[in-house]
Amino acid sequence: MSVVTATSALAQTHSTSERAGELNLRQGVTDISGQVYDLHMLMFSICVAIAVVVFGAMFYSILKHRKSKGAKPAHFHENVKVEIAWTVIPFLILIFMAVPAAQTLIAMEDTSKPDMTVLVTGSQWKWHYQYMDSDVSFYSVMATQREQIENKFNKGENYLLEVDRPLVIPTNQKVRFLITSDDVIHSWWVPDFAVKKDANPGFINEAWTKVNEPGIYRGQCAELCGKDHGFMPVVVIAKTPDEYKTWMTEQEAIVKQAKEEEARLLAMSMSKEELMAVGEKVYNSTCAACHMPTGQGLPGVFPALKGSPMVLNDKQAHIDIVLNGKSGTAMQAFGKMLSLKEVAAVVTYERNAWGNNTGDVIQPKDVNAVANGN
Repeated sequence: MSVVTATSALAQTHSTSERAGELNLRQGVTDISGQVYDLHMLMFSICVAIAVVVFGAMFYSILKHRKSKGAKPAHFHENVKVEIAWTVIPFLILIFMAVPAAQTLIAMEDTSKPDMTVLVTGSQWKWHYQYMDSDVSFYSVMATQREQIENKFNKGENYLLEVDRPLVIPTNQKVRFLITSDDVIHSWWVPDFAVKKDANPGFINEAWTKVNEPGIYRGQCAELCGKDHGFMPVVVIAKTPDEYKTWMTEQEAIVKQAKEEEARLLAMSMSKEELMAVGEKVYNSTCAACHMPTGQGLPGVFPALKGSPMVLNDKQAHIDIVLNGKSGTAMQAFGKMLSLKEVAAVVTYERNAWGNNTGDVIQPKDVNAVANGN
């Protein structure tokens, strides 16, 4: 069986198990998620047993000692034995529940001795992953088509739970996650891993997982973080160690090639036609959701780029705001998300589209100069 077929089969198996367990907690694919599931079932069983005893006694008393059967109410006060019993028994039950709960919580928080570490950064409205032991890093953005969201196309099987670049980790290795945020509070949540940790700006939270089975595992942001909170999915692909090593080698080669390409671009000039073509694609994928495909923005919410004084007159400020965003607004920094070529292209496009027609052509070296404060 090929790797693709095996992965697809695993994904279908997980999907089937999800449908079968919709009314219960998901069992997951890690030892910790299994412990959480067992703990949940233990607590559930105890609660059911208590409910059966309490409600059984109550209904029995109602039926057996009702007035229509001639029952006479008893009159008594201060029964010490009863008071001791209803204090000690719940205490013992709570101790019995607390011990396994504490063991599971301690295990969930034990991030020591990881095999690898990934920095997870939440950003409105996407995730950034950085492998701490290599130069590989990338943004993971929702890949669901806008037409599906607007009900123009039929919704796919993984509607709102698909991304352009998933996080890839190896199986049977302890992976530590350092989780933080660039802007507001997010929450990185993958149910199959029993991992849900807040991403707070200015703080780093830790979590970990050790996946036993190769496959595709999906989650999403679980903290209301703004207008596109529902469009911030998490997708993790767990590969066997050999497959992961091959993937990482390929990614490192891509990073090296990108750096070489960036150095080449800094020494050359791109044509306006090429910049406009690339810029239109970048704009539609990263900017149009707020500033609209027409560049007219949303009055009172997102400013228009069409006819904007900054876009028409101030090239350096235009490049700077795309690179670094604007504090206190929804305009986020794209400097880490886009390459020098993409920033140059989108700025060129915005300065010449929708009738702006400034004639300005921004080159990667111009973007690099602003990025370096020159």
